[in-house]
Amino acid sequence: MIRAFQWDLARQVERLDWLLAQLPRYADWGYQELYLHLEDAVEYPSLPSVARGDAYRHRDLAVLVERADRLGIKVVPIVNLLGHTQYLIKTPELRHLNELCHPDGTPLERGQICPVLSQTLEIAEKLFNDVRAFCSAGKIHVGLDESFHLGRHPKSREEVSAIGLAAHFARYASRLHERISGRGLKMGMWADMLVLLPEAIPLLPRGITAYDWYYYPFQSRPRMELYNFREYDLAPALRARGIDYWGCPMNGAFRFEPLPLFSDRLGNLRSWWKRCHQVGAAGFLVTSWEAYRLAIETTTVIDAAASTLWREPSIDDDIGMLAHGFTCLYPQATVREVRRWARGALACDAHAFCGYARWELNDRWDGISTRTRFARTSAELRFFDRTQKQNLPAPFDSSLTFRRYLAQRDHLVQEAARGVWRLRRLLEKAGQTEFAAELQRLHEVATAFRTAIKEGQAAAKALWNRSRNKRSRGQNLQILEADQHRLRSWIAWLKRVQKDHLHVKGASPVTGAWQLQFSVHSFAPALQKVVVEQQSVNGDWQPTGARFTIEFRAEAARPHSRIKREMAVPVTNPTATFRIAVRGLGQVAISSVELTNGVVTLTPAKEARSTKKILGQPAPQQGLPEIDWSTNTDEWVIQFEIKP
Repeated sequence: MIRAFQWDLARQVERLDWLLAQLPRYADWGYQELYLHLEDAVEYPSLPSVARGDAYRHRDLAVLVERADRLGIKVVPIVNLLGHTQYLIKTPELRHLNELCHPDGTPLERGQICPVLSQTLEIAEKLFNDVRAFCSAGKIHVGLDESFHLGRHPKSREEVSAIGLAAHFARYASRLHERISGRGLKMGMWADMLVLLPEAIPLLPRGITAYDWYYYPFQSRPRMELYNFREYDLAPALRARGIDYWGCPMNGAFRFEPLPLFSDRLGNLRSWWKRCHQVGAAGFLVTSWEAYRLAIETTTVIDAAASTLWREPSIDDDIGMLAHGFTCLYPQATVREVRRWARGALACDAHAFCGYARWELNDRWDGISTRTRFARTSAELRFFDRTQKQNLPAPFDSSLTFRRYLAQRDHLVQEAARGVWRLRRLLEKAGQTEFAAELQRLHEVATAFRTAIKEGQAAAKALWNRSRNKRSRGQNLQILEADQHRLRSWIAWLKRVQKDHLHVKGASPVTGAWQLQFSVHSFAPALQKVVVEQQSVNGDWQPTGARFTIEFRAEAARPHSRIKREMAVPVTNPTATFRIAVRGLGQVAISSVELTNGVVTLTPAKEARSTKKILGQPAPQQGLPEIDWSTNTDEWVIQFEIKP
């Protein structure tokens, strides 16, 4: 079974010198192939307009491939050619290839390429020619994953009506295979679309490779999120068709997470290694995605830990595997040190910065519910204060410092919102002395937070500069800049309240004049989005807030979960009509709906009161679902009783 790892250079360009320095390590750990996810992160001589400003020069990747080859690591470029092809259609001269069109037939600015247009295959051939020099493993991976817009173009609809959606997908894969095999190479593709379109498998060409991916621990079979995490098994059908099967875990974090959820990542590795042996898989690929918010060593240590699966199979626990990973990265460290570091990293999982409910503060500070547990952020802050004293290696210490900043920010925003509600109550009681004291306290806490932002900026720069261009700015620094702006707005608002106490009744940077708040129960996870809308005077519905429910963690990756999160959006008019809607796939439950300004709490009219109201439709169990984030699949209209 081939052992492989992946670098997501499309999402995060790492310095070439850093990449070259890692290759001997991976060779020592027993990896045999390197997959390069590229998109527009490399120059394509045949398509010079595609590469972005910081893309690798063609000769840079040639150096990387040559160095890897000398170390016994063969390279496989990933050239996305269906889903994730925004890197092509962003270019005006290629936009006409978009599967998605306006009613008048002009292409949208975002989408994916249309597989039936003749120029699509011409572009594919140019890409194949340009990456041919990088194919030292004799393979090209063409992606084809998450192609949810399949069959939307008028020409695509014609073909789908004639042969069906599965055959439409398989025909395109076959056309790509013809062009790749004609160059003496083997084609690879991700396998998720084959879960959604299993009828395509018998129509695919023999001799290709399907890479099955799923990024949570599992017992025996992976699961499909869009089907409410229903189990599936592609191996028998692929084997019968003569298609190689690979298993693909993931080493890193999702979206805005500054640290991997270490226990989930290690469990995911073990699950796939076991399955690969059970089904006789041809390979095992440790993928990496969206590493731009991390110190890259926090994912590299997972790659190193994975090597225990083939080098030290007797080590099958989280602490043992992660300690081995630390030893690989820091061979001079003692056994006692690496085990302490492993325990410290794993302890961070209990305070993971996971899911959109946590990530909202990156975009706005005014979505706090009065029911949010203040004790949780206080406990997080104490935890990271303690953990930072464990003297972890520099990249992990910087990661903890930045994570501690996020805990400080959570604590500040909650304390600020609670302070506004307290000021409003004091104003009602005419407690001028207490009001002034609370206002002064909030101002002192806010100004003191400037130090936390500076420390967070230093940590974010340290995370970035280890492996990236120091002249560029990372996403974490952009978050900190936005936080700095929000902090200034918060301090300015406090000064306005000091001049006019009645100003406290209005909207603030940390809470609205009123907060519409409720509990969201993700009891049957799939791919849901909860939206709050307010009806205008002309009857139109305007969105005031939205949140995806996905949590990106093992406890939520199951058909039945007990994930409950508070959601709140600021509103100005308590007499307005609101509705809570769900979009996407699957069901959520809503409970404990309230409208409050911190002094008065309103509840829905009697006919709308419910202990728990289920919104949405059960997630599909087969077929390619249509995911539409613009249309409500279910909604609950709510008005609040205004008591005299």
